[in-house]
Amino acid sequence: MAVSVAVTGLGLVSPAGIGLPAGWDRVCAGEPTADHDPILADGPVTISCRVPDFDGARLLGPRAARRLDRFVQLALVAAREAVADAGLDHAGWDGARVGVVLGNTAGGTATVEQQSRVLLTEGPAAVLPQLLPMHLANMLAGTASIELGALGPSLTVATACASGATAIGLARDLLLAGRCDVVVTGGSEAMITPLEMAGFAQMRALSRRNADPRGASRPFDVDRDGFVAGEGAGILILEREADASARGARVRARIAGFGASADAHHVTAPDPSGRGIELALRAALADAGAAPGDVDHVNAHGTSTPLNDVTEAGVLRRVLGGADALVTSTKGVTGHCLGAAGAVEAVLTVRSIEEGLVPPTANLTTLDPAVDLAVAVKPTPRRIDLALSNSFGFGGQNAVLAVSRA
Repeated sequence: MAVSVAVTGLGLVSPAGIGLPAGWDRVCAGEPTADHDPILADGPVTISCRVPDFDGARLLGPRAARRLDRFVQLALVAAREAVADAGLDHAGWDGARVGVVLGNTAGGTATVEQQSRVLLTEGPAAVLPQLLPMHLANMLAGTASIELGALGPSLTVATACASGATAIGLARDLLLAGRCDVVVTGGSEAMITPLEMAGFAQMRALSRRNADPRGASRPFDVDRDGFVAGEGAGILILEREADASARGARVRARIAGFGASADAHHVTAPDPSGRGIELALRAALADAGAAPGDVDHVNAHGTSTPLNDVTEAGVLRRVLGGADALVTSTKGVTGHCLGAAGAVEAVLTVRSIEEGLVPPTANLTTLDPAVDLAVAVKPTPRRIDLALSNSFGFGGQNAVLAVSRA
């Protein structure tokens, strides 16, 4: 009998709100979160999607707020919610059988930039002794393992904007291999800083709608001009379904399949043929034992960039054909959460399946004629037995999760 991997807990910290209920409600309302960002006021792009009212000192304690970069703080808050949602108590579990696999792109960029200024203005003696543990990317999983008493494999995965989805796929592999009984997985990102955003702006990747922040992220729209950077964390608790059932846990959904691939094409631009994306999509379906016609819903990567949206849409049309799959991109609300995007969107995909509801693609006014897909523009009730969640990153790194109804 095939082993099934269950999602038993969810945690979400996103621009749509702190906690899954708040985030889900705003995503379903199609209410964009982009706004003017004082930190970016001197740059060419002055808008972003921030987590509202996030206070690390209040949520985690003053000591943690001083010693942890924001990308770790976001993850810990989401992880606490997910563990509680799963009905687990990390004080009582067998930590040797608990793994942590989290995705992240850049580590603690805010800490690096701030401490670089300290070095230049005050000298090396003024640099924080906590600099390295605050900014190293591996500290995402490392700190979560410490927080949760998880003694199993502790991995931080970096596949750019596919990091969160890749982490979930690898976490599933650990369970299938019998190396863990529980895996805390997902991704976190907090790289909205002047330097990082200047780099994205110089690449012409960001929307320049500074005068209309709420209307800037518009996936699949004919007038899209780039993505809006976001931040956040999405955490899932995964267990083998038999183990979850044995302890009486609620199974929210299943991670039924995972596909990963590389474009082997360009460091930033997607392969216009979509060959790599297609490989990942077909691999996820095959891993799930599913046919293209079985797909009811796709939470698309849908970044609101001219190249990505058309390429992804072409591949979805080619792979799914005339399948009745309703597509959405929740980035119209949350912006692009970069390395956390795949995890945030996996959480939302699970909720879509549970609620029987496809969230709208915010700001989609006129569908690009090159996008030959059924794209949701309003909250749409639908029974979803199988959904795909797509994530693609710089370097041509692709990850697709197949998520099925419990």
